[in-house]
Amino acid sequence: MAERRLKEKVKLGLLINLVKVFFNIEKHLLKIKNINYPQNQVIFSMWHCHQCLVYGIEDKSKFYALISASNDGEIIAKAAECLNIKSVRGSTKRRGVAASLELIEKLNDGNSAAIMVDGPRGPRFKVKDGIINIAKISGVPIVPCAWYSKDKTFLEFNTWDKFKVPFGICKSVALYGDPIYIPKELSKEETLLWTDKVETEMLKLQKELEANFDKYLKL
Repeated sequence: MAERRLKEKVKLGLLINLVKVFFNIEKHLLKIKNINYPQNQVIFSMWHCHQCLVYGIEDKSKFYALISASNDGEIIAKAAECLNIKSVRGSTKRRGVAASLELIEKLNDGNSAAIMVDGPRGPRFKVKDGIINIAKISGVPIVPCAWYSKDKTFLEFNTWDKFKVPFGICKSVALYGDPIYIPKELSKEETLLWTDKVETEMLKLQKELEANFDKYLKL
């Protein structure tokens, strides 16, 4: 058992190093054109497949990403460090409450944050209520995000979320929606309505970006 764990640890370490090398190279090749980027403190609402959109965060010194406490999350967190992005580790199944409280603390200190709202296991494109509760308690608005590229180097993995990874020179556009302010007092039914609103705005934003990508790229 101990030998097996050691092999798994070594394997994870090698994979982390490979991903870190890739991220360090890709940050010089990927171009993200931000449209309607928020100038104030926000919680970015991103799809799990668009985790690499964190490349486009403009002020990484005041930013935290909520990343799963799993081994997959460990790989993402270490890769994010290459971009000078700090993380809070946790998800609905592991360190959920602790991670939410820690992220609220970071928000109360004036930082922005990103939450992959359909992660870590889906369903794909279904917003969970964690972001609503964090925004409600912190008072920080939610900003829906969309990301897209027509380049062949914008690869799609055969995973549950259809994970998007820029590989090589890639021109992309990130489109940000208007801030959504969550009321301080919400019933369970009202929380569900706000969850649906964020989901609807994200899907609409993605559709808008894909339909008008060339126009946004030229702006």
